[in-house]
Amino acid sequence: MIRTDDTRYALRPGVTCLTVPGGAVLLNPPHNEKLAGLTPAQSQALKTLNQGPATASALAAESDSVTTLLDRLAGAGWLEVTVRDGDRDLYTLRPFSTPPARPSTGDGPRTVLSKFTVIHRDPDGLVLEHPTSWCDFRVHDPRLLALAAGADPTELGLPESLSARIAADLRWGGFTADPAAEDLDFTTRSWSAPDLWFHRRSTLGSRTVTWDNFGPTAWAKDEFPQRPAHRPAYPGAPIALTAPDLGALRATDPALTAVLEDRRSCRSFDDARPITLTQLAELLYRSARTRSVETSPDGAELPSRPYPSGGGVHELELYPVVRTVEGLAAGMYHYDSFEHALRLVAPADSIAVQRLLRTTTATLANGAEPQLLLLISARAGRVMWSYKSVAYANILKHVGVLMQTLYLTATAMRLGVVAQGFSDTAAFTAATGADELEECNVGSMILGTPGDRPRTTD
Repeated sequence: MIRTDDTRYALRPGVTCLTVPGGAVLLNPPHNEKLAGLTPAQSQALKTLNQGPATASALAAESDSVTTLLDRLAGAGWLEVTVRDGDRDLYTLRPFSTPPARPSTGDGPRTVLSKFTVIHRDPDGLVLEHPTSWCDFRVHDPRLLALAAGADPTELGLPESLSARIAADLRWGGFTADPAAEDLDFTTRSWSAPDLWFHRRSTLGSRTVTWDNFGPTAWAKDEFPQRPAHRPAYPGAPIALTAPDLGALRATDPALTAVLEDRRSCRSFDDARPITLTQLAELLYRSARTRSVETSPDGAELPSRPYPSGGGVHELELYPVVRTVEGLAAGMYHYDSFEHALRLVAPADSIAVQRLLRTTTATLANGAEPQLLLLISARAGRVMWSYKSVAYANILKHVGVLMQTLYLTATAMRLGVVAQGFSDTAAFTAATGADELEECNVGSMILGTPGDRPRTTD
C-alpha cells in the first residue's frame, strides 16, 4: 500500500475503538478484535483515529510499527482508506466485510467496469457498488466517473502511480472484470445487474449484519404520516357487489388437497360462456376483501384480508380490466376491498385499457384476448414507510401469496386462471393517472370460463 500524505485513514462507519494501556479493542457488532502488545506509536495512532480521519503522516506512519498496524487493520476491513491527489480527495474504499487478498498485478486481459457495477447517489455522495464486493468505492472526484464510459485510469490526467492504484483498487474490490469472461460464463451472463443488486440489497449478508437500516425500522414515523389503509376512491358511483354465503361454502367447497392438486394454469377460455359479475364478486370477496381494520397504539391502520401481508400493511390493490363479463360493462375498474364494490377507472375504448388487454395475447392460446384481466398494484408507501431495503422485495412476496390465493379460489370455483410474468406498467399508469412512485402495477392475472382445450400443467 502506498503511504504518503495522499492517503487518509479512518475507522469505517460503525466501528468503535476502545484503547487501554498497551492495547485496544475494535468493536463492530457482532465482530470484535483485541489488539495487545501495542507500541506507544501504535496506541497514539489509534487514539488519533478515534478523533477522526487522519493522513499517514499524522498517524506517524514513518514508524514501521504504525505501518504494520495500518496494514493489519486495513487488511481486516476495520479502516476505510481515502486516496487523494495532493489536497483533493479522489475516492474512498469503504469496507463492510473482510477484504480478500489483493489479486496479482501481472499482465492479463484488459478489464473494464463489471456489468454488475452500479453507480448511484446516496446521502454520502456518489458511490460505485458491486453486489458481491466487500466494499463500496465512494467517488469524490468527478474525473473518476469517466471510468463508467470505459476510460482507462491512465487517461484521467493523474500521475501514473495514482492511475495504477485506481486500477488496482477497482480490481481488488471486484468493480472491474474481463468482459469476455463475464459473457462466456453462464452464471455471470444469466444474471442481470438490477436482479443481482436487488437480491443482495434486500437480504441479510456481509453488508447488513444489524437491523439498524434494514427491515421494519419505521424510519418515517417521526417525519411523515403513514399512508391510509383505504385507498382514496375513484370518482363515480360504486357498483355494489354481492357477498357469497361463506357458511355454505365451508360445507360445499372442495377439500384443500383437491384444490391444490387440481390447480392448473388455463390459457384457453370460452367466450360463449363468459365469467359473470356474481362470480367476479365471489372471487374478490373470498380472495381480497378487507375483513377488518385494527389500529395500532401509534395510530397505524392494519387491515386483515384473506392473504397475509408483512407487518399487516396490505398495500396491494386489484383492478379488474373487463372485456367480456356477463352483467358488467367493459372497462377498467378498481376493487374497493373495504366496501366490496367496484368503481370505474377508465372506459373500454381508452387507449391505455386497450393496450392492457393486448399485452395478454402472448399468454393466451391463439393470441386471444381475455375475458377478464386482473391487475395487481402496490401503494408502495404503505410498505416503504416502515421497511428499509426489503420494501420492494416484500411487495413481490405479497404479490405471490395473493396470486396463489386467487389461483386456489378460482380453482375451487371451477374458473380458469393464469398468472402473467409481466404487464404493461406504463399503460396502467396512463389508465389510472396514478403517480408510479405512489402506486405501481406489480402483477397480472387472467381469469374466465375455461375452454375445451386441455389446461397446462404449470
